[in-house]
Amino acid sequence: MRASPSLAMSTVTPPNAASEGARQFTITELAHEFDITPRAIRFYEDMGLLEPSRAGRNRVYTHRDRTRLKLTLRGKRLGLSLQEIKQLVDMYDASSGAAPQLRAFLEVLQQHRRQLEQQLDDIEVTLAEIAQHEDRCKSLLKQVK
Repeated sequence: MRASPSLAMSTVTPPNAASEGARQFTITELAHEFDITPRAIRFYEDMGLLEPSRAGRNRVYTHRDRTRLKLTLRGKRLGLSLQEIKQLVDMYDASSGAAPQLRAFLEVLQQHRRQLEQQLDDIEVTLAEIAQHEDRCKSLLKQVK
């Protein structure tokens, strides 16, 4: 995925919007920037991760929506569930400061690490069993010839 914020993008800007916070994006622009489909973006909307406004029939995304999408995709790359991502992204919007969000994120990461380490252990055991079966099959094949 390419999630470079330095990509040149056209933006939809309301006539009276002069500040960076008023910058708006179309679904096509976000899909292109993050190399995902508009359908994926609509799915994240359905899950409550994004809340675009409307300009007629078109969805209009704010800088906040873009940031939430970026955090959502980062969470997916880390293997977090959408529920975990939503909880963390919602904390991003909270005015309680960064410390609670960072503590919650750290706990989610530690839990995810434990799960992955357990899966790795399980995979290593399975690979060892496969190697034993392969050796046994090779041995039996030598006897058959």
